[in-house]
Formats: sequence, C-alpha cells, structure tokens
Amino acid sequence: MSPTPERELAEPYMRTMLASAGLDVEYVRAEGDTLYRLDDQGREVPVTDFAGGYGSLILGHNPPEITDLVRELLDRQVPVYAQTAHHPVANRAAQLLNAAITRETGSVEPYFAFFASTGAEAVEAAVKHAEFDRARKVAALRTEIAEHVDLAGSAIAEGATLGAAERERAGAAPSHTAEQVLSALVERLRRHNEQVLSRPPAYLSLEGSFHGKLVGSVQLTHNHGFREPFAAMAAQARFVPLNQPDALTKAVDELRAWVWDLEVEDGAIRVVERLAPVFGAFLLEPIQGEGGIREVTREFAERVQDTCAEIGCPIIVDEVQSGMGRTGSFLASSSIGLRGDYYTLSKSLGGGIAKSSVMLVREELYRGEFEMLHSSTFAKDGISTPIAVRVLETLEAEDGAAYRRAAERGERLKSVLESVRADFPDVVEDVRGRGLMLGLEFRDTSESPSEVFRFLAEADILGYVLSGYLLRTHGVRVLPTASAVNTLRFAPSIGLTDEAIGQLETALRDVARILRDRDEQALTP
Repeated sequence: MSPTPERELAEPYMRTMLASAGLDVEYVRAEGDTLYRLDDQGREVPVTDFAGGYGSLILGHNPPEITDLVRELLDRQVPVYAQTAHHPVANRAAQLLNAAITRETGSVEPYFAFFASTGAEAVEAAVKHAEFDRARKVAALRTEIAEHVDLAGSAIAEGATLGAAERERAGAAPSHTAEQVLSALVERLRRHNEQVLSRPPAYLSLEGSFHGKLVGSVQLTHNHGFREPFAAMAAQARFVPLNQPDALTKAVDELRAWVWDLEVEDGAIRVVERLAPVFGAFLLEPIQGEGGIREVTREFAERVQDTCAEIGCPIIVDEVQSGMGRTGSFLASSSIGLRGDYYTLSKSLGGGIAKSSVMLVREELYRGEFEMLHSSTFAKDGISTPIAVRVLETLEAEDGAAYRRAAERGERLKSVLESVRADFPDVVEDVRGRGLMLGLEFRDTSESPSEVFRFLAEADILGYVLSGYLLRTHGVRVLPTASAVNTLRFAPSIGLTDEAIGQLETALRDVARILRDRDEQALTP
C-alpha cells in the first residue's frame, strides 16, 4: 500500500498556478548560472538560470568567495544574533556603500545606513523616515506661525493696522475694531492651516512602479491588483506617467498646498502664504523591474530632481533590483544623473546566500531619533553583514572589474535579444534595459486567430506559459515581470557564458517561431 501523499500546506494556490504553467520544479543544487533538478531516474538535469533570483545573484548561485566566507564564520562560531551591541562590520559596509555612491555621484555628503532583511522593508524604512522628518517640519511650522500670531497681537496693541485684503479674508464688518478683525482672521487662519496640515502625506510614484507588497510599500506600487485589496490600510500615492515631465508638473500643482502666516512690517499686519510640507516622498526605480524593464530618461530624472527640490519633497531611489552593479555601474540612477535623498538596496547585497537590505539617508535629512523608533530583528546579524562587506569588496575589486563585466555581458546578451526581435518583428514588440537587467516583450495575442493564444492574453498568463515551455523544452529558466507579463526578464550573473547566451538564443527563436506560426500543440504540455 503506497503512503498517503502529504497535503500541500505551503502556499498551495501558488503551487497550483506554477503547475499549470509547468514551473513547479524542485531544484536540488545550484552553481553559477546553473540550477539542477532531478529526472525520473534521480539524475541531475542542468537548467540555465536567467531569472537570477529576481536580481539577487549578480555573483551567481553559491559564489565561492561567499560560501567560503560563510564556512569561515560558522567555524569561528560568530554570534549571529547579538542585538543591541556594537557592530563594526555594519559600519564597514556603510563605509563601502558611501565610497561607491561618492565615486559615482561626486557627492561627498555621507549617507547613514539602516540595515534590514528585504527590499520592501528597506522601502518602508525610507518612507517612515521621510514621514518622521516631514512631521517635524509640520510641527516646527505650527510653532513658528503661532509665534507670529502672538507678535501680531502685540503689534495690534501698539497700534498696528490691518489692510483691506486682511479684513476681507477675516470676513470682518467695517465697524469691527482692529482687535476684532485680528481675532476673526486668526480663527480662519487656524482652521485653514489645520485642514492643510492634518492631511495624509502626498506620495508620488510612477506608473509601472513596484516597491514591495508590505502595508505601506504596496500602496506605492502601481499594479492595481496588488494594491487595491489593501487600499484602506495606508496613505495612497499619486502615480505619474513614466518619462512625462509635464504630467509630473501637473500632478505636483494639483497636490501642493499653502498655509497662512502673519507678517508685521512697518506697522501693518498682512497675511502671507507659505508652501506647506505636504509631500511625503517621491519613489522611483531608475529601471522598473516588475513594470516591464523600463528606464527613466535623463530628461525626466532632471525634472524630478528640480521639482522635488522646489517643493521640498525627498526622493527615494529604489535600487533594489537595479543596483549592486547589475547595470554596469553600482547605481543605475547615477547613469542618468539622478541623486537620491534616500537609496534602498537589497537582493545581491546578500551575495546569493543571505537576506539583506539597506536604507541609506543623506546627512542633511538624517534624524538620529528615528533609530529608537524603527528597528529590525535580523538587521546587522553576524552572517549577512560580513557577506555584504565581501560582496561590496568583490564588486569594487580591480577598479570595478565586475561593473565592466556586467556591462560587457549585458551588451552581448542584448545584441542576441535584438537579433531575435529583428528576425521576428511580428512577434517581438521590444527589447529594453541595460547591463544584466534586460527584458524582451512579446506582442499582445488578444486578437490572435488562435483561441488558445487569445485565452493566454485574456488570462494574462502568456509570459508564464512561455517560461514553462522554455524550461521544459530547452532547460532555460526565465520568468515574466509581475506587472507586464508579456515581458520576459533576464537577470543572470556576471559569470554568464557565451554558451549560455547561445542556448537562450536558440530557445527564444523556437518560442518566437511557435508564436508566429500559432503552434498551439507545441506550446501546451
């Protein structure tokens, strides 16, 4: 009698979805850009991995420089969790991060580091810190205006006057005394200011953005399906079309607000309007990952920088997928001249082994008290932090040889994707990205004569089915981007070989032929 199979309790719905596309494969070993699964006889079967842990594997699976370090740490019995203690290795990691940012941006202003475990956690920390700083600005503004109101009261007692505009704003009658007018004006000022300053913070994000799926970060993620079920739980964002500077200006103009203040000058009291600190932050990825591998242009980055400086809105640059050298530079944002008030990094910071992330905030905005309000149990632990240091040292070694390698391998891979596009223009819509963060978008099949291909488009699963076919038939592992599933992403390591690129080209040409010929039989398991 055969044993009863165990009931699937670990995300069974996801397992079913993966199985429907042929992606429910168990991998038993990994090295470089290769995963291994077992066949029916228990033999290892290699799979070339272009998914790259969603960008977590800039050094590949189980890189020797990292696995050797982990063994050394375990042999030394380092304290993995010794919270509320001095962590000099974390400071070393922060110093290396700053050195890389300084080299690429030219800025000598230091960034203070808050370590965490995941990219979404780093984003949440940045948003929380930005709101902590904004709340301080609101409190300071309230205090300053209250002081000015008191000064106006003293000025009235000494014979100061109020002009016609102030009397009209106060709704005063001609017979009202200056004291009565001021009293009414102050009451209206307080009501107006309270209405403005008690609003939830205004967040700006980009259409196509992905910043995580936690309570706060999911509201900054554009994908409606991820965001809408939890809309009541956190402040909402205003999503701006990518690379449309005028749309950004329009959004800002609609969101900005002013408070009233009082000014005494030459024996007269007048109302002045001051820009209110209503903007929480502008979050953007220099290259959108889940949005289909779409790049922010230099022109748009300049408008973002100038606009945010004008309205006092901090910029959070999300480099969780695009950072750590993947695009040929440590930060993808540095190539378009974008400087962040905050940076978030993760994924490859863990060397393909650890879960690690960091939020960086520049010195002018840094608030030390925040460290007492925000913490992470697994931050700065005795394994992930030394790994982060080793990863950063590896990337920076030989005057940044890893970055040059990423750029060169990326150019080679992109040229192959472009050649597939050129030979199958009716099937391939676009090739996008930079370095080893690339995407190939297939054309929409919603109007295909094939009922199967129409269904794949309507169900929004074409990319997953294509990924299953590539895995099953060619031993190539790719995955679509989450919010643009017709786009397959490619995020391999800097160790990517020409042989692996050739294997991928053969596989993609096969898929393109199937789509061109509407070969339903070949595509379905």
